[in-house]
Amino acid sequence: MPPGYEILPARREHARQLPDVERAAATLFAPEDLSPEQREQITPESEFEAASREGRLWVAVTDDGRAVGFALAGEMDGDAHLLELDVHPDHGRKGIGAALVRRVVAWARVQRFPALTLTTFRHLPWNAPFYQRLGFRILSAHEHTPAIAAVLVDQEGRGLVQRVAMRLELSDLCDRA
Repeated sequence: MPPGYEILPARREHARQLPDVERAAATLFAPEDLSPEQREQITPESEFEAASREGRLWVAVTDDGRAVGFALAGEMDGDAHLLELDVHPDHGRKGIGAALVRRVVAWARVQRFPALTLTTFRHLPWNAPFYQRLGFRILSAHEHTPAIAAVLVDQEGRGLVQRVAMRLELSDLCDRA
């Protein structure tokens, strides 16, 4: 982590800050990847609060306690699943996203999940290529679990194209994340 930042389990007060982080991160996407309407479809605070209570939400905070990034995880078809990872653009390219992924990996290991999965854009450098550098691999269609396949179909139906599913095996991971 760069100086001035810390990764923490999210607390209730962070839930109020995360929609702003989510909106700011959405501005990085071109309209053909994320329409203006999709940019406004943010996670409800109540969902962040529930994830915080359940221990599956982490925040990157500045020295003054302001949340500037988050990772939201869950479970999908027996694997840990990274539902969302956002870093405010003003704080991007400092290793915060990778540190958040490492925190989710640590949680998934403690929970004894065999893998961590996610869906993301194939073509954007801060999406699939970023995760590949952390050890994730793109899944072929025949490797999709039923839930992953359903998520990808849903995303395509909402106009999100060039999406892929990725997987990080946790059993033989050497802390690349």
